[in-house]
Parts: sequence; structure tokens; C-alpha cells
Amino acid sequence: QVQLVESGGGLVQAGGSLRLSCAASGSIFSINNMGWYRQGPENRRELVATISSGGTTNYADSVKDRFTISRDNAKNTVSLQMNSLKAEDTAVYYCNAYIIQRYGGVWSTYWGQGTQVTVSS
Repeated sequence: QVQLVESGGGLVQAGGSLRLSCAASGSIFSINNMGWYRQGPENRRELVATISSGGTTNYADSVKDRFTISRDNAKNTVSLQMNSLKAEDTAVYYCNAYIIQRYGGVWSTYWGQGTQVTVSS
């Protein structure tokens, strides 16, 4: 079984910073892409940022130059440093990873439970 557990959400004023972390655990053989998505009041889940196992990153236009995604392959973790936060960044943030399990597993997408980020204006 594989689990993704997020941490680091909370309430912050506009212009402030937060750092989200996500740890993958369980019967993991390998992790390909990892990423962060968010779901705001309009209830639509959108991509925030992704990072490949080799470190190639991709960002939504709305967060470029403000957010930075990073990962530690040895620890199976991915982080999202969020700076210059805006009210429109308010959402539930979900960690995502493309993982193959040990012992005959297949590549599958896994999601964390979500962590709330609220930015007050």
C-alpha cells in the first residue's frame, strides 16, 4: 500500500509565505513525476507545479516566479515553497505522485488527503 501525507498548510496574510511538504511511504519501487494541484472555491482541481525524477519542473502561469517545487528522491518527498501569496491562492492543495509498487505493481497515480491554504487579503 502507498500513502502520500501532506503537511504545512495554514492561514497566512497576503504577501506572506508557506511551505508545503509531502511524503510518500509504503511499498514503493520507484516514483516518476511528483506534483501539487489545488482545488479552490470553484471546486475545479488545477495543476500548480510538477517535477520529474530528474528535476525538470513545470509551473502554472499563475504561480511562476512565486512558487518553487523541489523533491528529495532519497526520502520520497516533494515540497512546494510558496512566496508572495495572494488571496486567489486560497485552496486545498493536493500532493500527487506517479508510483510503481514493489512486487509486481503497475504504475499508478496517488493523491494525498489535501491541506488547506488560506490567504487573507
